Amino acid sequence: MDTNSLKATKAMLDYIERSPNSFFAVENASRMLEEQGFSRLDEREPYKLELGGKYYVVRNSSALMAFILPKEHCRSFSIIASHSDSPSFKVKENPEIGGLYTTLNVEGYGGMLMAPWLDRPLSIAGRAFIRTSEGVQQRLVNIDRDLCSIVNLCIHQNREANSGLEYKIQKDMLPIIGQGVEQGCLKGLVAKTLNVEESSIVDTELFLYNRQKPSIWGIDDQFYSSPRIDDLQCLYCSLVSLMKASGFRSIPVACVFDNEEVGSGTKQGAAGDFMSQNLNRILSCLGYDDEEKAMVQARSFMLSADNGHSMHPNYPEHCDPTNKPSMNAGVLIKYAGNQKYTTDGYSASRLRALLEDRSIKYQVFHNNSNNAGGSTLGNISGSQYSIPCVDIGLAQLAMHSSYETGGTADTLIMTEAMKAFYEA
Repeated sequence: MDTNSLKATKAMLDYIERSPNSFFAVENASRMLEEQGFSRLDEREPYKLELGGKYYVVRNSSALMAFILPKEHCRSFSIIASHSDSPSFKVKENPEIGGLYTTLNVEGYGGMLMAPWLDRPLSIAGRAFIRTSEGVQQRLVNIDRDLCSIVNLCIHQNREANSGLEYKIQKDMLPIIGQGVEQGCLKGLVAKTLNVEESSIVDTELFLYNRQKPSIWGIDDQFYSSPRIDDLQCLYCSLVSLMKASGFRSIPVACVFDNEEVGSGTKQGAAGDFMSQNLNRILSCLGYDDEEKAMVQARSFMLSADNGHSMHPNYPEHCDPTNKPSMNAGVLIKYAGNQKYTTDGYSASRLRALLEDRSIKYQVFHNNSNNAGGSTLGNISGSQYSIPCVDIGLAQLAMHSSYETGGTADTLIMTEAMKAFYEA
């Protein structure tokens, strides 16, 4: 594997490792942008924008939109959308379940593969709301150590374990956190981590995360494995490409939504007005009237960036028979007859021509016709801001596992493709 590809993938894995859930993904993205001179906007205040300026805005601490205003007025937006969340387990209120061992009461967030969560070093991260003299304030919290584990039942007590098992979250997936610890121990640990009084914690939103570190592997380092590749890889690439691009002919936008894994129907999700409202505010600040805004929308274009499936060598029958995506083979252009992906002939031809002109590798993705694929950001956000769109991603294995696998060449390829899109 070439040095530049490995360097790009290692930088992406560093970002993922520091981002155990959507709150941290957006916090770390904000820091990246600020280091590159982006100014933060507040949706509760008037926007003051200048041509040539670089800006970003955050909603709910889990969705983000960054953009650059060229030095001259532009006639369209070039948008790349990704999402910050990944399947996990969310900790419920009053979570401790006592007994000989203390477990935590959790519920599923998103459609995860459950078995890979078993027998892993896990911890807890999220956000807490703290009562202060200035009102209730949010603090991100990461209990940055091996804290708990969801433990398998041994084969001697379940001889059918290798013959198929249906996992029930309320029974099979409760993590052990200690032995004989008291009710409220997790809240106390959160308070200790944040160095606040336990009584000052008003509420929390906490999720389990896999502590296993990312790894690069294969005879020639062709592969890597990590938690949360879907969709932090596309998120990371969109930000890096935005920061590296130049010579814009349109307004480049990187939009990061939350809650894609649970349907996007939130104020910070693709079905909400986060993107459409902020695009409208940008144009208002630039002095566009309603007619001009409609014309800008009609000229705009979006890439909906969310990873897809590589052909699995042990299960080739689950792949489309004539389109067999591979890791390390470049950008996926994703099609679906049921319009779960927004790609059509017009939008795909624009992207294909761009990638071919830049000699950037791409491949085609279709689901096997017997397997319905999941929906993603393009068609959902289109209900709020309808523009031509292509669904893209990178080929990976073990999607929605707690430890997924991708190709080490693809991070750099995707970054180059997104950069070309912004500069087109």
